[in-house]
Amino acid sequence: MSKEERNITWQQSSLSRHARELHNGHRSRALWFTGLSGAGKSSLAFALEQHLHGRGVRCYVLDGDNVRHGLNRDLGFTSEDRQENLRRIGEVAKLMVDAGLLVLSAFISPHAQDREMVRQLFEPEDFIEIYVQCSIEECERRDPKGLYKKARCGDIPHFTGISAPYDVPEDPSLIIDTEQLPLDGAVQKIVQYLELTGALQLPLAPTTSQIQSEYV
Repeated sequence: MSKEERNITWQQSSLSRHARELHNGHRSRALWFTGLSGAGKSSLAFALEQHLHGRGVRCYVLDGDNVRHGLNRDLGFTSEDRQENLRRIGEVAKLMVDAGLLVLSAFISPHAQDREMVRQLFEPEDFIEIYVQCSIEECERRDPKGLYKKARCGDIPHFTGISAPYDVPEDPSLIIDTEQLPLDGAVQKIVQYLELTGALQLPLAPTTSQIQSEYV
């Protein structure tokens, strides 16, 4: 059903994204952490959030387990449910970027086509895919939540890396190897990338024509 058939219209705020970025003192971006369970996605995202918060950057982590407590508690782990899980989170992340925030999304997101679906919601410079690389052997050795043990026993179906595939990103913005980099070093590598790409810089003040176009 189209938007017209549902009788819905996007209501435009009087505040632009650019105005919010200027107020926050930095640009807004969506950082998408993908990798196997146990690779360190959540640990890295929350450590980065703490670092950025200390620098006055307005940011928030969307964690895979956390969103399944509420927003996506009706979804399972089939391919279809995983796709819907990511579609919802992608839309939430898009709203947060429009709000002028850095949003850090930590999800296994095993299928390349689903990650591409999320990427297409954003302008190219707004979406930063971070592949948190770690071998299945090391992830299983860590097994912080005991999930691999349950998956090996058949208690968890559709478990990525055991009974379900993971598509390794072909061209991510960054690769963070958590078997080689300590947590602090991984955070610094991401921060350096954000600095080099201008994400942490104050946006340029809009020109008169830009202001006029935003409020016409």
